[in-house]
Amino acid sequence: MGTRTESPGYTLAVGKQGTELILTLAGRVSLGSADALLAELDAHLDDPAVTTVTVDLAGISYMDSAGVLTLIRLEEHGSRRGRVQRYLHVPPEVRKVMDLIDRGELSKPPLHGDEEPGGVVDAMGNAAQRIAADFIGIMAFLGDLLAALLHAIRHPRDVRWGDVLFAMRRTGTEGLPIVALISLLIGLIIAFMSSLQLKQFGANIYVASLVALAIVRELGPIMTAILVAGRSASAYAAEIGGMMVNDEVDALVTMGFDPIRFLAVPKLIGTVLVLPVLTLYADLFGILGGMIVGVTGLDLTPYTYLEASRRIISVYYLVSSLVKAVVFAFIVAWIGCQRGFQVRGGVEAVGAATTSAVVTSILLIVVADSAFAIVLHYLDKT
Repeated sequence: MGTRTESPGYTLAVGKQGTELILTLAGRVSLGSADALLAELDAHLDDPAVTTVTVDLAGISYMDSAGVLTLIRLEEHGSRRGRVQRYLHVPPEVRKVMDLIDRGELSKPPLHGDEEPGGVVDAMGNAAQRIAADFIGIMAFLGDLLAALLHAIRHPRDVRWGDVLFAMRRTGTEGLPIVALISLLIGLIIAFMSSLQLKQFGANIYVASLVALAIVRELGPIMTAILVAGRSASAYAAEIGGMMVNDEVDALVTMGFDPIRFLAVPKLIGTVLVLPVLTLYADLFGILGGMIVGVTGLDLTPYTYLEASRRIISVYYLVSSLVKAVVFAFIVAWIGCQRGFQVRGGVEAVGAATTSAVVTSILLIVVADSAFAIVLHYLDKT
């Protein structure tokens, strides 16, 4: 006694001899029909009297790995019920696919089990754990970086000055056009928006003072640092992250090099040397943008505008601006390199590290600028 069913691509004939169930498969079994075949096979295994399942594959013209996995899943279902499954007339091509599948690996539990959805408190706790672990990693790398920097100060000949010059060129020279454009536009915007209010009181000359003070004290350093973070922090993370993926950093360690001294210190020195110069460059173009509005829209002469700007800018403001630039440069190089050394896995991790380097460095720049604003405010009063 037996039954025969046909489905797109394959046919299944079912027969029974005592306690043995004979399944005869023919045709093509592929990914598209694997689930339907498993459901159909399970339907014939409800009889508890069946102790042996024989699968005859003589008529199979094609079976891919999905079809083979379907037979293995059927075998696992039967073994849990105490049944034995054997195969007859297995084609050589199907046998090769069967030999490629490791039964032991299929029985191993997944590395990440199914996570049950938690509540808001669980999500907040997990987020806090990730932030704490990230903070510990950042601070640990900061200690290693400072130790490597102290070694470079004591042994300047160990510094790879060629890489320092390369970092200065990539961070400074290649960043001049975008820094000039952004600073010029910011100066234009501030001057135009402030003139709309100050013109009502005949205080056009104060537009120059306002633009110069805003650019030199705040916008020049922070905007330049953000632009450098977007360009250089991402580049540092991508470069070192790519080396981590390709095991080049491990090769440096094997050859006896300290990867932080070898890779991070030159980038740090180059960024710290270049960013203050870029900040002065941005200040000049920001004042130039304000002067364009002052000359064309406020009937001010270039001499009058520049003289008003010079009077409001003191050495104290310039020095504080350059100190900010140095701190921001340190943050950019620190976070960019740390995110690069943190990369684990494949190339997709490099993209995630690059994004994280930009976001984290900008966040820390804003936090540092807020701290500077508070400290400088109280220093002004003393």
